Amino acid sequence: MLPEISRSVLKNSLVLALFAAVTVAVVAITQQSTESRIAEAEREAQIRTLGEILPAHSYDNALLDNVIYLNESLLGHRKDTPAYLASLGGKPAAVILQANAPDGYSGTIQLLVGIMADGTLSGVRVIQHRETPGLGDRIELAKSPWIKSFDGKSLNDPQERGWAVKKDHGDFDQFAGATITPRAVVAAVHKALQYFDQQHAQLFAPLTAAEASQ
Repeated sequence: MLPEISRSVLKNSLVLALFAAVTVAVVAITQQSTESRIAEAEREAQIRTLGEILPAHSYDNALLDNVIYLNESLLGHRKDTPAYLASLGGKPAAVILQANAPDGYSGTIQLLVGIMADGTLSGVRVIQHRETPGLGDRIELAKSPWIKSFDGKSLNDPQERGWAVKKDHGDFDQFAGATITPRAVVAAVHKALQYFDQQHAQLFAPLTAAEASQ
């Protein structure tokens, strides 16, 4: 027989091992559950953001399930970046591009640019920037309605020279004391429209192919 002290040590070791196993299992389950909730919250936030850019009645597909990846210098990309394809009744309706303005006052400004199939801008939103609070941050819709000045514009409305801030003889307002920021955003949106004009057919190819196979 094992001495009393050996049996006690063995018993305690087994209890500790069981406790450790249960703890690891609880942590793993909690982590998995937390990660799932975080992923779902992120997905819902993405859906809300994309829904601000395209009118609800303009598409009927799940945008997050219709994604292509672009790596285009004209859009300011340095790596594969998602673009979201919208369709209505199986036909191409719009695309939401991510465009980067590398020449913001405090660095790169990341934008989402919604373009309808006819080339009209449905909306533009800033998703990341480091511009000066109280000045350049007025590119955010929460701080100013300025970003909505792109709604309904297109590559030819205004004409080429109009795609600039008024200080540069263009059509878009600048901010007092912060011209660099809106100038960068206007240029990035203009480039996104140029890219769309050049690559219209290729952008919508996945939707067109899906429609043809039905």
